[in-house]
Amino acid sequence: MQPSNTSRRAYFLLIVTTLFWGGNMVAARMAVGEISPMALSFFRWLICAVSLIVIARRDVATHWRALLPHWKLILPMAIGGMTAYGNLLYVAASHTSGINLSIIQGAIPVFVLIGAFLFQRKRTNALTLAGVALTLVGILYMATRGHLEALTTLQFNIGDIYVVIAGICYAGYALGLPHRPAVPAIVFFTALACVGMVASLPLFLIEAASGDLMMPATPKAFAIVMYIGLGPSFIAQLLFMRGVALIGPSRAGLFINLVPIFGAIMSVLILGEPFASYHAVALACVLGGIFLAERKRPAA
Repeated sequence: MQPSNTSRRAYFLLIVTTLFWGGNMVAARMAVGEISPMALSFFRWLICAVSLIVIARRDVATHWRALLPHWKLILPMAIGGMTAYGNLLYVAASHTSGINLSIIQGAIPVFVLIGAFLFQRKRTNALTLAGVALTLVGILYMATRGHLEALTTLQFNIGDIYVVIAGICYAGYALGLPHRPAVPAIVFFTALACVGMVASLPLFLIEAASGDLMMPATPKAFAIVMYIGLGPSFIAQLLFMRGVALIGPSRAGLFINLVPIFGAIMSVLILGEPFASYHAVALACVLGGIFLAERKRPAA
């Protein structure tokens, strides 16, 4: 059966979305030595928030009052899924490779499943548990560079640990999405981006006070900031929302599995990073784990 025109449009939008998100890992690595992590995170959400306010100002003016009673949901989602996630990711980029960033980020769907089981008591099955286990094995295998005996001495790359924590923060954000208030998606995302920007400001100021602040000062640095602020943060989110509207959240969510693939490929092609055998094993484990975990799940 041939996909409909609607499905084909959605596929195109979602593939472009995941290309942007995969590119975020590459841009994070390219930012090392060009702009400090907290500055990058702050300017990312500043650019995104301003862009959203400009294009969604009428919707925001109409619906902002409906958001106020939901501040207890908005604050942790924005601080965890926007600020903490981005800060940890950009700090991790100084310690690990773009390939590692991409593959570990690919485990986010499994972190969501674990969180749904632990905090929402959602039932699971043997295939899901097998998928979770396989994904975690893949992460550990890559984090130890294929030497699992390092687990006994805790010889981990700190950057990989930061990425895992960032993924857990984003999983918490994803678990909150089904409970968002009944306002247009772009209004809710505008609120999250604005809170994320405000929450990033104190960390930016602390970085400046500590003497670690590095502002963008080269064309490359400005290009990185603009790409991250407009690409993965703004355009990709709008495309993803449109894709979800066309084919539904369950089908659209599967495309997120392309992020580690695109991120790893771009890290090799753009950054010239070596793709080792343990990367291949870890990527196979993560994607295989997601495949198992997604089997026989109820439609959203």
